[in-house]
Amino acid sequence: MQTRRETLQHSAAVAGLLATTGLFPQYAQAFEKAAFDAKTIGEAVKAMGGAAPVESKDVTITGPDIAENGAVVPLGVSTSLPNVKRVLLLVEKNPSALVAMFNTSPEIENTFSTRSKMGQSSDVYAVAITQDGKAFFAKKEVKVTLGGCGG
Repeated sequence: MQTRRETLQHSAAVAGLLATTGLFPQYAQAFEKAAFDAKTIGEAVKAMGGAAPVESKDVTITGPDIAENGAVVPLGVSTSLPNVKRVLLLVEKNPSALVAMFNTSPEIENTFSTRSKMGQSSDVYAVAITQDGKAFFAKKEVKVTLGGCGG
């Protein structure tokens, strides 16, 4: 069994090889375009291969209750669900709802964090999509006092 470090090193090596062949960027752009163009949570989840999401206590989202600067809002997501293939972070009122997408595998601990721009107060969703296409979510309201999306 591979350790997490070995898995990450292997993934980085494969991504590097794909990037040098020129295949990886085109594949990523074509595959993710519909999801990142989606204006609603449902559209983004569907574009990533998920069914209508249902709320689950096995998906958690972290973030500030009040973000003083919408340009850099720290967000985190984790799930204890089995057979997860993708984890999504979405901000409902952003021009593009999908903020981040993480492809996962059974060898990876499904805990991720990133920073997002938020132009206004909004519900933020964490969605876990399983191998069989089921989607589970958690949501949290984040109030923004200073806008970050062009504001």
